Order: sequence, then C-alpha cells, then structure tokens
Amino acid sequence: MSKLKAHLDNIALSHSVFALPFAYMGAFLAAGGFPSGHDLLWITVAMIGARSAALALNNFIDLKYDRLHPRFTNRPMVTGAVKPWEAIILIIISLLLFLLATAQLQPLCLKLWPLALLPLVVYPYMKRFSWTCHLVLGLALSVAPVGAWVGVRGDVPPAILILGLSVGVWIAAFDVIYGCQDVSFDKANGLNSMPVRFGVSQALVLSKLMHVISITGFITVGLLLNLHIIYYVGVALAAIVLTYQHSIVSAADLSKVTQRYFMRNGLVSLLLFIFTVIGLFF
Repeated sequence: MSKLKAHLDNIALSHSVFALPFAYMGAFLAAGGFPSGHDLLWITVAMIGARSAALALNNFIDLKYDRLHPRFTNRPMVTGAVKPWEAIILIIISLLLFLLATAQLQPLCLKLWPLALLPLVVYPYMKRFSWTCHLVLGLALSVAPVGAWVGVRGDVPPAILILGLSVGVWIAAFDVIYGCQDVSFDKANGLNSMPVRFGVSQALVLSKLMHVISITGFITVGLLLNLHIIYYVGVALAAIVLTYQHSIVSAADLSKVTQRYFMRNGLVSLLLFIFTVIGLFF
C-alpha cells in the first residue's frame, strides 16, 4: 500500500481536478446532455492514462532539478519511494492505456492522438529553453475538452477549439503565478519562465491579462453553442474565484501561493462543468 501511495503521489492524482472536469464538460457539450456510459468510461480511462504518463514523465525528466529544490524534498522520486525504472514502467503502461482508450472512441481520436501527446512530452523540457513553458503546459491541458468532444462527436468545430484554448490560457496563467515562487531557483539553475524573463511584477500582470482572455473565451463558447444562461452563472463564479486568487498575491507577498491556493484554482473547472451540465437540462 505504501508503494501504491507513492506512485499516486508521484502522479499527483488529486490534481485531476484541473483537467478532468473540463474533459467531462467537452463530453457533455458534445452529447448535448449525458454522454453514453461507453464514451464516458473510455474518456475517463484516456484521461487517466494521459495525465499519469505526463506527470510521471515530468517528474522523471526533472528529477535532477527536483533533488535540488527545497520545496520538492518530499516528492516520491526524490525520496526514493519511487525508483526511476518504476516510473518508466508506469509511463509505458499509462501510454498503452491511453491508446487503448482512444481506440474505443470515434475514429478521429486515433488519427489525432500524437497531437494530444506531443505537448505532454515537450513540456518537461521547455523550462530549459524558453519562457513560453507555461503556454505549452496550457496547450497540454487544452486537449482535455477537445479530445473528449472528438471522442463523442468525431469532429472539431471552432467552439470546442476556443474552449480548449480558454482552458489552456487559464492554466498557463495560474502556472505563471506559481512559477513566481521559483525565480531565484530558476535563475541559479539556468531555467526559464515568464517571471524570470519579465520579472515577478510584470509576470503577475500578464497572468491577469491571460485570465481575462480565458474568461472571455468561456463566454464566447457559450454564445457559439447557444448555452443556457445558467452556464454564464458558472463563468461568473469562475471569474470571481480568479479575481480573489489574484487579489491575495503580489510581487511583494507570495506567501499565499500554497498548496491550498493551488487546489483552490480547481474550483474554476468544477464550477464550469457543474453549471454547464445544469444548463444543458434547462
């Protein structure tokens, strides 16, 4: 059980709250209500496979930096609770699970699966080369609602692409805030980020702008898909959460950027999913 817990910690299972609700949101929108149990099952399996592979791969690739970072001393691969070879096996199994799941959905999924995995593979290397790393992380999560829609419907309309981009910009903006804590470490180790490139103050301004773009995108999705007004209540509540998140951090005080702050951001995806579903049945 301790080994299982170590692997679950290594892939940060609790962080599914960020992408999984958006995947379900894409599935419900594609179905115009409840998707079939078959589709919902395999979308869930695909998500589990993809994110498990992504998190394990990220921790494997970044292990040499994580061993130096004071905030990551308890990570399973740093403590040795998860061995590198174990992580590799988990990555392979997770990818096979992802491919199995995509094969059970619409045929277009099998044609597009490399596009879904590419940002997941590229992201762990991005901080070594470019401050745009946050955007690549956003691109990786943007696949969640788009992939789920494709899995149910087998097409890629503009509205779902905008939803995916809105999700991507949302998480990228939050990653910028979280990255503000690591400026000194990143500079010392030759790593890149928006806070390193533009400074913490400017990076926080950019993250606010990105969240405005994200909320605008969610509103646009509602208009394009003619969603019920209840959907916009969810968008408004998500905007309030983001506004509050920004109000408690500043370049002079990042003390509120804790694990609790991190998880609170998941309210955005939950609120949008819940109010989307409610709106579909009115």
